[in-house]
Amino acid sequence: MRDQGVGEGESEMQVEEARRLLVERLGGGPEPPSPESAREVIAQLAHPGTLGPLVRRLSVGDLELAECIRLSYRHVLGFDKLLLLPGAPRFMLRVHFWHGTAGAVSEDIHNHRCAIASAVVRGSVRMECYQPAADGVPAVAYRESIDGPGGAWRLRRVGEARLRLLHSEQYGAGRSYGLAARTLHRVVSEEPTVTLFLETAPQRSVTDVYVRSRGRVGGSGSVVHSGDDPGRTVGPARVVGNVSAARAERADPPPKTPLPPAVYLAELDALAGSLGY
Repeated sequence: MRDQGVGEGESEMQVEEARRLLVERLGGGPEPPSPESAREVIAQLAHPGTLGPLVRRLSVGDLELAECIRLSYRHVLGFDKLLLLPGAPRFMLRVHFWHGTAGAVSEDIHNHRCAIASAVVRGSVRMECYQPAADGVPAVAYRESIDGPGGAWRLRRVGEARLRLLHSEQYGAGRSYGLAARTLHRVVSEEPTVTLFLETAPQRSVTDVYVRSRGRVGGSGSVVHSGDDPGRTVGPARVVGNVSAARAERADPPPKTPLPPAVYLAELDALAGSLGY
C-alpha cells in the first residue's frame, strides 16, 4: 500500500524534520539527554506518518545509503540492526528487525555507553531490568571497551557478581521506553518484531556485561552475550557440573559484517509497505 501521495520533496522535508527534532530534543550541551526526553522523541519518530516516509526514502536509494549500509549488520543474537539516520556523536537512529527465530540466543544482562530509547513498531518485546543484590542470581561480570573508532571490541573479566530482577514488562506496538546509560537490562523477543532504536551521545567508553553462571553455553563452547552495540560472543568457556564460567583468556569477538545492500533495502521496503508508504 503506497498511495499516500508522499513525493520526494515531501519525504525529504519529513526526514530533515526528523533530524531537527532529534537535535532539538536531545540538546547539544554538556549534560546528557534524559531517558525520558529520548523516549519522547523516539515515540514521535515511530509514528507511521513519520517513520514511513523515512524508510521509504532509504529503500529507494539516498545520498546517505552507502554509510547507512556500512553501519548496518546482523547481530550475533539474530536480529538485524539497520541504520536510518547517522548523527554521531549526538545520536544514531536505527531500526531493529527481530526475526523471532526458534531457539534464538538469549541476550545477557548489560548496560550501555549512553542513554537509549526504543519504540515497538511491530510485534512485542519483554524488558527486564536488574540491579546488584547479595541475594541475586550468580553471574560473571565483564567490562567491555573498544580500541578506538572502528576498532575491535574487548572484554575483560571483572569478577563474580549477583543480580536481582527489579521488574519485567511487556511492550507491544505503539509503546516505548527510555533507559539511562547504566541501567542493567535485557530484552527478550519471541516473535517477529520491529523496533525503532535511538542511541544518544556517549557518556562513557565502556559498558558492563553480566553472563549468568547458569546461562546456556553455545555449541562451540562460547557463552553468547550482547553488550552495547556489536555482535560478538564471550568465549571460550569451561563447564563445571551444571555451572558455566568464562575463562579469563578468550578469543577476540568476531567482527561486524555489514548486511548485503539487497537485504538492507528489502527489509526497509517491507517496513515502509507495512506502514502504508
